[in-house]
Amino acid sequence: MTDSIMSKAATMEIPINSNGDTGTLPEDDSLEQAAQLQWNLDEKVGSSRGTRDLQQVMVSGPNLNETSIVSGGYGGTAEGIIPTSSIKGSNMHHSSSSSSMTAEQTTRGVAVEKLETVKKWGLNTYKCTKQMISERFGRGSRTVDLELEAQIEVLRDTKRKYENVLRLARALTNHFYNMVQTQHALGDTFAELSQKSPELRDEFGYNSETQKLLCKNGETLLGAINFFVSSINTLVNKTMEDTLMTIKMYENARLEFDAYRADLEELSMGPRDAVAMARIDTAQQQYHVHKEKYERLRSDVTIKLKFLEENKVKVMHKQLLLFHNAISAYFAGNQQQLEETLKQFNIKLRPPGADKPSWLEEQ
Repeated sequence: MTDSIMSKAATMEIPINSNGDTGTLPEDDSLEQAAQLQWNLDEKVGSSRGTRDLQQVMVSGPNLNETSIVSGGYGGTAEGIIPTSSIKGSNMHHSSSSSSMTAEQTTRGVAVEKLETVKKWGLNTYKCTKQMISERFGRGSRTVDLELEAQIEVLRDTKRKYENVLRLARALTNHFYNMVQTQHALGDTFAELSQKSPELRDEFGYNSETQKLLCKNGETLLGAINFFVSSINTLVNKTMEDTLMTIKMYENARLEFDAYRADLEELSMGPRDAVAMARIDTAQQQYHVHKEKYERLRSDVTIKLKFLEENKVKVMHKQLLLFHNAISAYFAGNQQQLEETLKQFNIKLRPPGADKPSWLEEQ
């Protein structure tokens, strides 16, 4: 009914005169009645709808997650309503995308750094391999320090000979240990037979005491030999090995220095355009860097060789004197001199069973 009334009101004609002014309309009570009827209907519908909305809010309570922002003023259309949940979701999406972009940039930076490291390593390996092959086939030149090379060769030969001494000393220790254990078992057997053979009690007793004395002196000599072996092992496998590691680093630095020197010489003989000059400048920088490294390691090797020679003489003087005095006293049967030799070199014998781990260490 309302629609028919409003359509009637909307389709009423408004006469316009020749000057564009509206003419005087006769009073129409039907239009006024239609407007009054629409006003009353809106009031009824609005009051009933407001009552239902109020009851729904009181029952369910407000939902802040679905709160809407109305644009365009009060009473605007539904097209201007923006849910706050969509704003919150867009902010979360923006923060997550920013964090993912930051993580991606960090990963990319690490990958680029690794790639540059591998690139430099590959280039350096190529140059050094080329220089090594050239030296081996006699087509490349190498930097040689004759005095230092002779000292290095002497050290390597000395290490080989000392390793042989160490091997023989360990073999002597093992054989002598087995002999001492045999003497100990033989002394116990003689002591047991002296108790079971009354007619040979004295003879078995003398031999038992002799074997026990030899066993005691043998254990003392074993302490001296073990100290000798331990000192030689430290000199060969720690002190000399440390110097040889520095020598190996020096030889690698020498090879790198010669490789970059040959590269600079090759570039210097080429053209002199802008690109070539830039390469020559880079090659000169690398040449000076590896030259400083080579000279620094050469100085370190010279110093270590000097101190190693002094240390070797001092250690071997002490250890050879110990070995000679201990062996001489043992085979001379001079127990007192053998014990004095151990005291002179501050060697303490381990009590029997000290080599075995304790029950706590076995756990």
